[in-house]
Amino acid sequence: MAKPIVAIVGRPNVGKSTLFNKIVGKRIAIVEDTPGVTRDRIYAEAEWNGRRFILVDTGGIEPNTRDEILSQIKAQAQIAIDTAQVIILVTDIREGMTSNDKEVAGMLQKSGKPLLLACNKCDTPGEPPLQIYDFYNLGIGEPYPVSGIHGMGLGDLLDKVVEYFPDEDAPVEDEDVIKVAIVGKPNAGKSSLINYILGQQRVIVSPVAGTTRDAVDIFHSRDQDKFLFIDTAGMRKKGKIDENIERYSVIRALSAVDRANVVIIMIDANENVTEQDTKIAGYAHESGKGCIIAVNKWDLIEKETKTMDNYRRSVQEGLAYMTYAPVMFISAKTGLRVGKLYDMIKYVADQNSMRISTGMLNDIINEATARVQPPSDKGKRLKIYYGTQASTRPPTFVIFVNDKKLAHFSYVRYLENCLREAFGFEGTPIRFIIREKGENK
Repeated sequence: MAKPIVAIVGRPNVGKSTLFNKIVGKRIAIVEDTPGVTRDRIYAEAEWNGRRFILVDTGGIEPNTRDEILSQIKAQAQIAIDTAQVIILVTDIREGMTSNDKEVAGMLQKSGKPLLLACNKCDTPGEPPLQIYDFYNLGIGEPYPVSGIHGMGLGDLLDKVVEYFPDEDAPVEDEDVIKVAIVGKPNAGKSSLINYILGQQRVIVSPVAGTTRDAVDIFHSRDQDKFLFIDTAGMRKKGKIDENIERYSVIRALSAVDRANVVIIMIDANENVTEQDTKIAGYAHESGKGCIIAVNKWDLIEKETKTMDNYRRSVQEGLAYMTYAPVMFISAKTGLRVGKLYDMIKYVADQNSMRISTGMLNDIINEATARVQPPSDKGKRLKIYYGTQASTRPPTFVIFVNDKKLAHFSYVRYLENCLREAFGFEGTPIRFIIREKGENK
């Protein structure tokens, strides 16, 4: 099930980033008193009462933009409407309710989505200031007094947030269907690929990127196989792309990745790997999804000797943490190698859900340790007792040792390479859990 998305919105300098950092438990968003300084990563995973979700900091005004304050507020609020399941409107209790607060609240109310009001900067313990009653005029409901600096009041707010999340016991989607998320930066050719696969114009295709729409789910059958393609494109508003709006296409891709078994990361052959590509690919890797890197628009590239090999090497350098992912060179426009994608999707899905027996696993571990001795420190050597596979999607192995501190990451990587050499695991990350003998968890 995809993690719910919770967006923090509000006018500039009300403490959105401070609140964001407090909820996720670490300083991710940049915090300054100058409006518009949110340039860093604007999303993070958070957890409350066992429920995990993606928290989005919508930021404020970018100092280099020429747009007026009100238009920026509208853009941020609209993005929150498009992406979030729950929206937190943040206001400043010290400044009181402003006309801009009313503007944002009015836009958010039209969405019909759950909307909670947080009155920030209630930094003194005890009863909140009397100004809090003015915020009832926004028509949202009860305002929650919170302190982004000290964390006061966040528990009550987050308790209400998780009430709006989908039921964890909701029916699971058909397990026979391979769910495929097609992600990548705007105008990489995601919709063109969907249309070629289906043989019809199902998704709007335009060279002009703009404001995102909801992801599109498209079921497709081929022979005996059933696929659910999740198209995260739809960036189709005419005009210049605002830097904030393009950044938010990452958020839409995260939800698609959560739902998918296999993620196709589309790279524009004319641009190589971009920062946005690394963010989306990194999330797919961390989420343990099967991954395929599809270099699109290969028909437009002038070919020379070893052009493909050199480009593959460049992609793997840009996405160095996922060299296990196969790189395919395609053209969604002409259909070049698109037919081979089906076989690769099935293959990677199988690799991601592969399970090997405990006996075979320990044979490989014993052979690996005989070939390269485990590391030692201060006369004490790492001893691996045995290993077992704990789960799939991704393949996860528990390795029992005499001392976890001796299990250096380089040796664990060596064990991973030995497993890949023996069993493949192409297109899927592998997880290792190192435990000392006798540990229960």
